[in-house]
Amino acid sequence: FPFLAPSFTSSSSRDFSLQKMQMVPVPEQAYGNFFEGDCYIVLYTTLNSTGQMDIHYWIGNTSSQDEQGAAAIYVTQMDEFLGGKPIQHREVQGCESPKFQSYFKSGMVYKKGGVESGFRHVDTNVYNILRLLHIKGMKNITATEVNVSWNSFNKGDIFLLDMGKVIIQWNGPESNRREKLKAVLLANDIRDRERGGRAQIAVVEGGCEGDSPELMKIMETVLGKREGPLKEAIPDDRPDLYQTSNIRLYQVSDASGSLVVQEVATQPLTQDLLHSSDCYIVDQGGVSISVWKGKDASPEERRSALSRAVGFIKAKNYPSSTHVEVMCEGGESAMFKQLFKTWKEKGQTRGLGSTYSVGKTAKVDQIKFDVMQLHACPELAAQERMVDDASGEVWRIENLELQEVPQNTHGQFYGGDCYLVLYTYMKSNKQQYILYMWLGRHATQDEITACAYQAVNVDNKYNGAPVQVRVTMGKEPRHFLAIFKGKLIIYEGGTGRAGVVNPDPGVRLFQVRGEQEWNTKATEVPARASSLNSNDVFLLKTEQMCYLWYGKGCSGDEREMGKAMADLLSKQDKQTVMESQEPAEFWVALGGKAPYASNKRLQQEKPLHQPRLFECSNQTGRFLMTEIDEFTQEDLDEDDVMLLDTWDEIFLWIGRSANDYETNEAHTSAVEYLNTHPAGRDPGTPIITVKQGFEPPTFTGWFNAWDPHKWSVSVTLYVFSFYTRAIIVTMHSRTGTFKATGIPAELLINKGPGELPNEVDPGKKEEYLSDADFELLLGSSRTDFNRLPKWRQNHLKKEAGLF
Repeated sequence: FPFLAPSFTSSSSRDFSLQKMQMVPVPEQAYGNFFEGDCYIVLYTTLNSTGQMDIHYWIGNTSSQDEQGAAAIYVTQMDEFLGGKPIQHREVQGCESPKFQSYFKSGMVYKKGGVESGFRHVDTNVYNILRLLHIKGMKNITATEVNVSWNSFNKGDIFLLDMGKVIIQWNGPESNRREKLKAVLLANDIRDRERGGRAQIAVVEGGCEGDSPELMKIMETVLGKREGPLKEAIPDDRPDLYQTSNIRLYQVSDASGSLVVQEVATQPLTQDLLHSSDCYIVDQGGVSISVWKGKDASPEERRSALSRAVGFIKAKNYPSSTHVEVMCEGGESAMFKQLFKTWKEKGQTRGLGSTYSVGKTAKVDQIKFDVMQLHACPELAAQERMVDDASGEVWRIENLELQEVPQNTHGQFYGGDCYLVLYTYMKSNKQQYILYMWLGRHATQDEITACAYQAVNVDNKYNGAPVQVRVTMGKEPRHFLAIFKGKLIIYEGGTGRAGVVNPDPGVRLFQVRGEQEWNTKATEVPARASSLNSNDVFLLKTEQMCYLWYGKGCSGDEREMGKAMADLLSKQDKQTVMESQEPAEFWVALGGKAPYASNKRLQQEKPLHQPRLFECSNQTGRFLMTEIDEFTQEDLDEDDVMLLDTWDEIFLWIGRSANDYETNEAHTSAVEYLNTHPAGRDPGTPIITVKQGFEPPTFTGWFNAWDPHKWSVSVTLYVFSFYTRAIIVTMHSRTGTFKATGIPAELLINKGPGELPNEVDPGKKEEYLSDADFELLLGSSRTDFNRLPKWRQNHLKKEAGLF
């Protein structure tokens, strides 16, 4: 299927509609326009190494049962033709999945009628149009054609009155800036794609209609005089976290001669519950249904998977809008894998340079890791959770104050203490900071509180630049391990304070994990035989001897790190002990023999889960977490808090203009998100706070084509001009120059050189707009605008009155 949509830079898409039960290609300029009386099929192919395919069939609210059935049949046929590789999705008008919505960056338009009613999809340069579009959403917006009447309006939403040559955008008094911006982008898209760029766009603020008398006169000519007050805002309904975490697994089998659907498990689910000989339905609280087709399932089971899911929805009395996705074994979606506690891929990479085969314990060669790769390859930094070769300062909380830890004891952490670790690294010849708060398991509540308070003080000292990471004992992130270069020792209790004598336990046992300096730590465990594990190296420290115990499953690299760690822990004689060849004294020190984990080593490393991004916002009047599919850096909104889930870590990205309520609620929701996750996630998963403009490569590496200059660090000053309006003047850190970036738009639009403020260059008016006004008037971000050819920039500036 050929690539038809230039707006899809990383993938290709093809739309089909059903006319007289036949699939008919939709013209490219009509992408995103859907008739409510029709059904559509969208084929989406990712143009990268995975080559993932998704087939969506979209059901209009007034489409017939015959059309819906025909769409399902065509989807099944396309899936078989493509070898079962695509993931199938059932989409219902108004309840589309985030993935489907992400294909249409300017929004989706729902049109009344359908092909059979005589309506045509899109005729460019046709102006005989009169319609009213109701705009909903902030990240992914939809526009529904409603009755051309004041009765369709409400206070909280935005409406486009489309009259062909003129489009008037009416902003509800309770709508927010983001919604207004998205609506104007949709209006621009309609003008450019459907009107050949020849329609005029105007905006009316619903709370200040008196400021636009001419536009209101036009609206009243079409809509009549408004009688009575506007309707109240319509809330956006979202499923709660508990609902989406309520997971049940059903088996679909025809082994008995007829298809039977039977519940087999609830969350947390494990991959071994899925058998290749059958098909399964995973029910996510009635919000979403996933169908998994085993590669050895019968043809009837596989062919009827989609219809079986629809029947399941009816039997459960779930809403007909419930989202459905269907996939084959080996082609599971990232969202599906997230529902399982563990998930292995055949030939899956384990860390850097090692792989494992399912069901085997084959050893593999390790590739030496070069930390300097991390800046040249940010996605590597993200996946390895590292930044660079590490340097920093360490403080202990003593008497609620900071006490610097001597250099020779860096890396030694005691469970009775709390520590701050400031890690400094260079990026683009500029210092960057990560501030760790390490909280001992036995530290007092006062010390934990003081640690957070002192972290704020250090953060302020560096003007808010540090990325803050809260680390609980035993849950150290990988880049925390790298800082101490194989010298990280964690004692169960006690304190590192000078002059304090810790009780001598006589015998101590340490578990050593790691193959290289950048991923090794020694953790104190109870000094008893049951603490041993055949997969690891252990150090048993007594008054006379230090034993290096090598489990049968440990590698040569792990043994080398164990030797180095033994030299740090003890100056006593060392004795190497191989598993099953222990001397009697060894068991005596541990209090006697006892069973321990001695199963044959399996290289079970946590799989790389696809990251997920959520927007945390209260712009609608209540706090919501909304997932963003196919996310990019552009989706990070400075008015909000964003939650990035990379499975091993949770990042909270704080936008520059996010309010305190959103920030506080985001932390609470991140904890709730982990506690209610269907895969039974570890509640101790690190939650890392990242501020806009200070993103480390462990964060930026999860985004494609990260622009480090998108948010340059700046100091904002407020300067009052002669016209008594505040001009925001920004000093850019890269150039050291001042530039007015917040002059009100009305002082620039349609103004000649003699009418402009003295400091404004008449040929570059757009550079003096605020970011919000820039996007509102020119329909794109500054970055996207600067990528346009000069003639196109001038055309947009002329239309906006800035040329």
